[in-house]
Amino acid sequence: MTAPNGHQTTEPQATHEVTVNGKPCGLAGLDPNTTALDWLRGLGLTGAKEGCAEGECGACSVMVARPDGDDRTQWTPVNACLVPAAALVGGEVVTAEGLGSPEMLHPVQREVAVRGGSQCGYCTPGFVCSMAAEYYRAGRRPVPAAGDRRPDPSQNGHEPVDSVHQAPDHEHGPNGFDLHALSGNLCRCTGYRPLRDAAFALGEPAQSDPFAARRAAPAPVAAAIRVHGDTGTYARPGDLGEALELLAEHPEAVLVAGSTDWGVDVNIRGARAPFAIGLDRLAELRHLDLSDDVIEIGAALSLTEVERGLAGRVPLLDALFPQFASRLIRNGATIGGNLGTASPIGDTPPALLALEASVVLTSVAGERVVPLADYFTGYRQTLRRPDELVRAVRVPMPLSGVTAFHKVAKRRFDDISSVAVGFALDVRDGVVAKARIGLGGVAATPVRALATEAALEGRSWSAEVARAAADVMRGEGTPLDDHRASAAYRRSMLGTALLKLHAQTGEREEVGA
Repeated sequence: MTAPNGHQTTEPQATHEVTVNGKPCGLAGLDPNTTALDWLRGLGLTGAKEGCAEGECGACSVMVARPDGDDRTQWTPVNACLVPAAALVGGEVVTAEGLGSPEMLHPVQREVAVRGGSQCGYCTPGFVCSMAAEYYRAGRRPVPAAGDRRPDPSQNGHEPVDSVHQAPDHEHGPNGFDLHALSGNLCRCTGYRPLRDAAFALGEPAQSDPFAARRAAPAPVAAAIRVHGDTGTYARPGDLGEALELLAEHPEAVLVAGSTDWGVDVNIRGARAPFAIGLDRLAELRHLDLSDDVIEIGAALSLTEVERGLAGRVPLLDALFPQFASRLIRNGATIGGNLGTASPIGDTPPALLALEASVVLTSVAGERVVPLADYFTGYRQTLRRPDELVRAVRVPMPLSGVTAFHKVAKRRFDDISSVAVGFALDVRDGVVAKARIGLGGVAATPVRALATEAALEGRSWSAEVARAAADVMRGEGTPLDDHRASAAYRRSMLGTALLKLHAQTGEREEVGA
């Protein structure tokens, strides 16, 4: 049914359903600010737990059916404690209870059980869901041992060729299992060796496995909906035009994609959105366009989707992705959301500043492109008007040859930055032709290290110049003392970052020529 404005009308709330473990479950009477975790537990599916309510522990992990191209589905683990239940309408969710049964354990459940991967059991269902999603990941294949020769499929099995696969290491099992798939799941009882052993013992899904078979069909279509409740309304528009009209009518609305930031406010600070607009499934915000001149990244693509779509084309972003929270968070978090919240310690802005990225802002009045260096105007403030949303981010090509992303935090992974630095240097014939350096955690906004860039450009990429520029870099920004780090420590880390970059790249005689 089509409304006079040409947009699809929303369905009656009574028909709002989510397929959970293969069965339709209605959301009638659901308040739109209810998290998926609370809703699922209200259904009696209490395997998923609330541990941290911030997306750090993974006890709430569940699998959702997400698009894998236009005609296939991938099982994606997400933090149910952060996702609004209303955002799942029309979708498919699988909890730990839906994977197997007491009579027939799922292969993941069986391996975790027999290898001692559970003690108190609190974290186990979340581990199982994250592990199952990796079990079903397209492209996960057994890694041949060193020297193993296997038939090349392109030769119809007649000519054996040496394997080009990476050998197993401490992060990848012989079965192709990537342990980073579990980076957002924490356990304080069992320890991680039994869980790793269980992950590395998994084989290939059986041909009769219904979850494996589900991947061959398209993912559910996210139709336009409205969910009303006592505390507000959640609206998922049918297209970008409808989203912009809603935003023009409700400029105070909360824009929700992965909800990895807003979900924390809901859980920890008791925030409630009188009107929320769900953007995560809008096709116009989910594109990745690659050309010789520019790369355009849709604002609603998850970081995992961006990483897989770029496939290494932007080395600086490739260095950033593993350090951005955890895989569970990256499965929901978006670049548009990271720029929309405008946090001074967000991880993507320093890298994007170094890449000289621009932000595409759009509203019913039209579209404009703003250099990211001009986008931030104050603490969590930007040039984005209340009636605008971030449609995309553009990265100009070609890229500089020397790039790096340095993140200083209390943990190597799954932590908030104390200092983050993105580097992009164009070094030709041993001389720095261009330098772009983005900084996070040292000012009220992400900033460019302009004085350091000037100290480098036109000079040789030598140890002497790097030391002098490092002294300049220690004076960039206006770092503060807080519970993550002191101002003095942050300044020291800025200088150290540039020295580290030179130590890693200064031996090259020519880069980017």
